Amino acid sequence: MTVLRWSGAQVSERCQELAGLLADTVAGGASVGFLAPLGPAEAAGWWRERAEAVAAGRLAVWVALDGADRLAGTVGLALPDKPNSRHRAELVKLMVHRSARGQGLGRTLLATAEQAAVSAGITLLHLDTETGSPAEHLYRSAGWTRAGAIPDYAASPSGELRPTTLYYKRVGPAAG
Repeated sequence: MTVLRWSGAQVSERCQELAGLLADTVAGGASVGFLAPLGPAEAAGWWRERAEAVAAGRLAVWVALDGADRLAGTVGLALPDKPNSRHRAELVKLMVHRSARGQGLGRTLLATAEQAAVSAGITLLHLDTETGSPAEHLYRSAGWTRAGAIPDYAASPSGELRPTTLYYKRVGPAAG
């Protein structure tokens, strides 16, 4: 796998592939903000909006491509827009295609985003994930700290209200 940071133009050009990954993630039951079934037009529209955020510097997106240049996963960092929060970023939409799971790709994407944050001078990362989801194990095993849970935070892809757990991780020089 090759992991690359994409520009807004690249996200826009390949938004159909990104939409396919998003739809696969939702179909697999991951709570990433959408209800099932997620149609291709809705998924592509969401990624087109992300392309604008990437081009504006509000979002950084990395993708994992297999040897045939097929999209296998993605992760993003939502970057701060306020003067008092320039030290932190939110990890968003870590997704791995169901056909590529179990090979360490999620961990690779997570580490890529963490390293990029450090390089950008970010010292604190945060995220939320569905309580009890497989993603929780990944974040805990990668050194993320549980901050707490919020009941009935978001609907699962099937529409059931589920709690979310908040995590944070200190990175870079401030981590020590």
